[in-house]
Amino acid sequence: MHLQEWPVQRWMDQLAPCLPGFSVQVLPEIDSSNSELMRRARAGDTRPALLVALAQSAGRGRLGRIWLSQPGDALTFSLGLPLTVTDWSGLSLAVGLSLAQSLHPEIQLKWPNDLWWQQRKLAGILIETANVGAQRHAVIGVGINLCMRDAQGLSTPPAWLQEALPGISAPQALERVLAPLVHTLQRFEREGFAPFVGGFNARDGLGGRAVRLSDGVCGVARGVNASGALLVHTAAGPQAVVSSEVSVRPVPAGA
Repeated sequence: MHLQEWPVQRWMDQLAPCLPGFSVQVLPEIDSSNSELMRRARAGDTRPALLVALAQSAGRGRLGRIWLSQPGDALTFSLGLPLTVTDWSGLSLAVGLSLAQSLHPEIQLKWPNDLWWQQRKLAGILIETANVGAQRHAVIGVGINLCMRDAQGLSTPPAWLQEALPGISAPQALERVLAPLVHTLQRFEREGFAPFVGGFNARDGLGGRAVRLSDGVCGVARGVNASGALLVHTAAGPQAVVSSEVSVRPVPAGA
C-alpha cells in the first residue's frame, strides 16, 4: 500500500472547520500509534491529530493485550484531541457505535470496546488520556481487521471487514469512519453517553445472552445504561458492571 493512496490533505481540509489545526499523518511503521500520540501530548503537543500506522510492532489493546498489524492486514489509527468532558463513562461505547454505523448495518457491538461481525471480533478500541496543564487530552485508538488473519493465540476468532465489504481498502474504510467519529466525539463532549444508549443497545451483540464475567459472576446481559455500564441479571439480582472492573464473555450454547 502506497502513501499516495491516502487523501491526507482532503481530510485535513474537511475537518479543519471543526478541529482547527487538525493534522493527518500516515507512517509506514511505528511501535504504536496510541503510544506516539500519548508521547506527543505529554511533551505538550495537544493539537488535534490523526496518526495512521500501516504496520505496528507494539500495538496495544485493552487490558494490556497485544495488537500487531502488517501492511494491508488492518486499518490501525489513533485520533488525539483535547476533550472537555464531565463524565468519561461510555466513551468507548460511543466510539464503537460510530464506527459500526459508518461501516455496515449488521456489525454488532461487544461491550465495552469491540466490534463484532457474525460473533467474531472485527475491531477493537483503546482509549487513553493524559492531563496536560489544565486540559485533558484523549487518544482514541482503533484497529480494524481488513482481511483474513491468523487466529492462533487469539481468545476470540477474528473477523475481517472484507467479509462485509468485499475489496474495501484501508483508506476507503477510514474515509467512511473519520468525519462521523469526530462528530461523535464532539457530541459526547457536549452531551455525554446518554444520547448513544439506544443506538448501542440496538447493536448489542450480548443483549439477551448468557454471559460470564472474569470475576466468575454469570447472568444474562440486558444492554447498557446511560453511564455505559453493562446491565447483567444474575441469580443475586441486577448488577451494573463498569469496564474498568472486569471483562465479559458470552457463554457458548449448551455450556
